[in-house]
Amino acid sequence: MPQTHTTPTQRFPSELLERAQGIRVVFFDVDGVLTDGGLHFTEHGESIKRFNTLDGHGIKLLQKAGIVPAVVTGRDSAPLRLRLQQLGVQHVVYGTEDKVPAAQSILNALGLDWKQAAAMGDDWPDLPMMQRSALACAPCNAHAENLVVADFVTSAMGGHGAVRQLCDLLLIANGQYAGLLEAYQR
Repeated sequence: MPQTHTTPTQRFPSELLERAQGIRVVFFDVDGVLTDGGLHFTEHGESIKRFNTLDGHGIKLLQKAGIVPAVVTGRDSAPLRLRLQQLGVQHVVYGTEDKVPAAQSILNALGLDWKQAAAMGDDWPDLPMMQRSALACAPCNAHAENLVVADFVTSAMGGHGAVRQLCDLLLIANGQYAGLLEAYQR
């Protein structure tokens, strides 16, 4: 009989785990967080994006754990809309540089406040949202100002598993990681 493994192999500092407890919503930027930040255009001017499947699965795991993934982004594109639809992300604001009011409207709709929010961003437009959140996060290749504000900086770059690392942190902090992992090993 195969041996199952349910103890997280990832280790996070206890103060970070404590800070991550009680997070009910996570705000994600797109370019530089859910993608590598590169802008790719076809010869017809259509934008194309590359998403990481680890990040996508992490978002689905958050949903299973009752943590709401939300996206607040300065851009809008058909590939982005399709990917978020595939992931079942329901709370999205496209095409805004002023991200705090957009995030606040999502918080209001969910009946939550900033003390229950995490935010992951990589550049200056994300700073106000990160600063208001209970848990500010950034990919390791984020701008220096975002890295200074972040409570948690991933070891993975944006678009290359950074979102998944944040998702895993939240699942471990909220005591749901082991149960979700075990369900996949049955």
